[in-house]
Amino acid sequence: MKVMVIGGGGREHAIVKKLKESAKVSELYVLPGNGGMAADAKLVDISADDIGAIVDFAVNSGIDYAVVTPDDPLVAGTVDALNEKGIPCFGPRRDAAMLEGSKAFAKGFMRRHGIPTAAYEVFDSEAEALTYVAAAPLPTVIKADGLALGKGVTIAETHEAAAEAVREAMSGRKFGDSGSRLVIEQFLTGPEVSVLCFTDGKTIKPMVSGMDHKRARDGDIGPNTGGMGAIAPNPYYTADIAAECMEKIFLPTIRGMAEEGRPFTGCLYFGLMLTPDGPKVIEYNCRFGDPETQAVLPLLQSDLMDIMLATTNGTLAETPVEFSNDSCCCVVMASDGYPVKYEKGFKLSIAPEVEPYVYVAGAKLADGELLTNGGRVIGVTAVGATLAEAVKTAYERTEKVSFANAYYRRDIGGRALAKE
Repeated sequence: MKVMVIGGGGREHAIVKKLKESAKVSELYVLPGNGGMAADAKLVDISADDIGAIVDFAVNSGIDYAVVTPDDPLVAGTVDALNEKGIPCFGPRRDAAMLEGSKAFAKGFMRRHGIPTAAYEVFDSEAEALTYVAAAPLPTVIKADGLALGKGVTIAETHEAAAEAVREAMSGRKFGDSGSRLVIEQFLTGPEVSVLCFTDGKTIKPMVSGMDHKRARDGDIGPNTGGMGAIAPNPYYTADIAAECMEKIFLPTIRGMAEEGRPFTGCLYFGLMLTPDGPKVIEYNCRFGDPETQAVLPLLQSDLMDIMLATTNGTLAETPVEFSNDSCCCVVMASDGYPVKYEKGFKLSIAPEVEPYVYVAGAKLADGELLTNGGRVIGVTAVGATLAEAVKTAYERTEKVSFANAYYRRDIGGRALAKE
């Protein structure tokens, strides 16, 4: 099969490397990919947002299957456009991707189907939102309704900070159109868990649970980022909690989407909080998480291509989805200053012995050299029989990757190890 993967980050590199293992995949393309993926797939210089060019390339190149991974192209309807040309895809159609594309839609959906989540209100008026947050219980959570690169959430500790977040989003247009509507919700407490699930719209099969590390600096301080590292499995996510989530969250979500005429296929990501009142949904993502994917896919023992085809063909119930009992750790190496302000264009050096364990997120090829080209540059991973072993090996491997201005957290997996 000739397969193309849409996207260009570390998540896509992890997917590409896993698909390479499948005997079914004869040719592998990535659009646009990045310089660090050149050894694993053919790079095609087409933006992940250019739906017309993506469809033309797929048709003209005889692509048999497309894997659409980033949120923007999914919400914009890339799967719909490819399907119209007879090209099957991994990923939801536009109407199902609304679970991530609009937080207001997602919250309303959960309310309609009795899926546990934080109490909330939706605002289209800045004046009404300001009146609401002036008396809201603290802390309070302010979310841009639309996509905001994972940075559209503010946890306000004071009423003044809440008002500032409202103004920045609505009249300040910090998130563009995505912030013209706000969801303001109750602040929940408890450990966070990420669970990625394969689904064909009828059957849902969870992957190994993960723990993301969103804050930029050690000790979970600093600004929110796209993710500074991840571990899997998450020790807070016990077998009993997993069973409760399947009954009260996962199955009701899949059934509810089907009932509403927007069946969800592909990868559905559940961002959960294990509150004193039980697990609740913080957010849905309509695709693989980043960097959770880099910590989860190395543990997958089944053929990823087989699973993806099953989500498209409606045969997931009969398709094996098996993971090892090991642990995995992914440490993200970023450009210092990320996510606010950082420099690019530094030479990136990766020792040959660690290349198989590295997922490149932000790099480009220039005159045969690999240069940094983003905030998050690389994810260094390791699998171990225990989480402690995986963490230790991952950090040892970071010492064999170098670029000027490199920064990474030194405590990825720390909370999980303390829990164990």
